[in-house]
Amino acid sequence: MGAQWKAKHRETAANAKGKIMGKLAKEIQIAAKSGADPDMNPRLRLAIVQAKKASMTRETLERAIKKGAGLDGDAVQYHAVSYEGFAPHQVPLIVECLTDNVNRTVAQIRVLFRKGQLGASGSVTWDFNHVGLIEAMPEGDADPEMAAIEAGAQDFEEGEEEGSTLFITDITDLDAVQKALPEHGFTVTSAKIGYTPKNPVSAASLSAEALAEVEAFLEAIDENDDVQNVYVGLTA
Repeated sequence: MGAQWKAKHRETAANAKGKIMGKLAKEIQIAAKSGADPDMNPRLRLAIVQAKKASMTRETLERAIKKGAGLDGDAVQYHAVSYEGFAPHQVPLIVECLTDNVNRTVAQIRVLFRKGQLGASGSVTWDFNHVGLIEAMPEGDADPEMAAIEAGAQDFEEGEEEGSTLFITDITDLDAVQKALPEHGFTVTSAKIGYTPKNPVSAASLSAEALAEVEAFLEAIDENDDVQNVYVGLTA
């Protein structure tokens, strides 16, 4: 399923765009807390690129930046929280949230995990690599393997977007690699710290019914408004 699981058929949901915009706005606000100037704030710069790619309006974008930076007198008070556990059939996952009400979020996550198993802190993260994740699009016939070697990435794999490549780095190398990739024919579309599974469950080992249960569970998690990222130990 890749380093970051995406809800199947997400694009077909009637309210998908609204959810995506809400998550992008949260990311912009969190990033802007470190400064409203994207030239001096790499995280904000990339969040803006993603927002524009998703057709966020200029007004919404500027409002999110101002709110996050506290320029409108109402600084954002989102908290980053994460949960870990298992989907049905012992598929491990890590769920990252941004919330303005931790009590509300944990209550909702507990309900969502009723068909799985919510674990204690550290119960699942040991089975994931904590890494830098950079998604980039090639220009022309740029070679992802050579780009990974030259830019200093640990590894690479097919990205979530058609034609893109996901470069995996050490956390400390994330910024350096994303700056180097354009020199080797790749345009960076997103960069963040995330997780890749060490021992993913093979989807082929699950029955069609079991896989459908896992997919339904993950979609329900992903649809929660406070959920930003879902990292799943599941591979094709």
